[in-house]
Amino acid sequence: MTDIVTIDIDCGIADVRLNRPEKYNALSGDMFTAIIEAGESLASAMDVRAVVLSGNGPGFCAGLDFDSFQGMADAAESGGDVGSGLLQRDDRPENHAQRPAYVWKTLPMPVIAAVHGVAYGGGCQIALGADIRIASPEAKFSVMEIKWGIIPDMSITQTLRDVVRLDVAKELTFTGRIVSAVEAERIGLVSHLAEDPLATAKALAAEIAGRNPHAVRASKHLYEKSWHGDAETGLSLEATLQKDLLGSENQIEAVYANFEKRTPVFRDPQ
Repeated sequence: MTDIVTIDIDCGIADVRLNRPEKYNALSGDMFTAIIEAGESLASAMDVRAVVLSGNGPGFCAGLDFDSFQGMADAAESGGDVGSGLLQRDDRPENHAQRPAYVWKTLPMPVIAAVHGVAYGGGCQIALGADIRIASPEAKFSVMEIKWGIIPDMSITQTLRDVVRLDVAKELTFTGRIVSAVEAERIGLVSHLAEDPLATAKALAAEIAGRNPHAVRASKHLYEKSWHGDAETGLSLEATLQKDLLGSENQIEAVYANFEKRTPVFRDPQ
């Protein structure tokens, strides 16, 4: 792990920070790699029950940094293949450019993005990879890629469709206009507004971390696998996941704790 993305784990909550504040956490090649490594390092972290993703400095993430755009322009002028590598991937469905945003969606535990300042372009798509987004009232969002003559390609097809209508997604993408946090909440880009989004996200993460971690993970898996599936897929998955939970140690603990009016003590997944 590098210092441009940091992780601090405490009480079952992973506090992940984009840490390039002097550049508004803009996405360089090293930043892409560091974000991917951070997300992938949490995939098997059984002691982590929730993730809070935020950015240090004046903004969450300003998107691709200027040097990267300049590099694209220089490569194009010299006749190079600017898009080389975009179609290259391993056995996963997403490529390297898509992974910094998509990795959060694929984690087994809930991810909450705390957004302040700006979330533009790739930064907006990274925030969309989270399960829940909490933003300051002054935050600004933009699907900004059209400004540079390109399309959003950091897994937005798998995230934006779940939070806004198709016509809204098209309008945001066609125009690249900047959206205020208030409008973002109204149209679905943002889950909640908070004066201190990081503190609010951590409080929500603590609440989630106090629930049966097996049930929380199963809930995320249920929605991720069935939200766009047919009835048979969803109903079958509900039954399968519930069967595994019923009578399990943590499920019994949840019942007893409720009856005895005490805080439950859950075991982490193995």
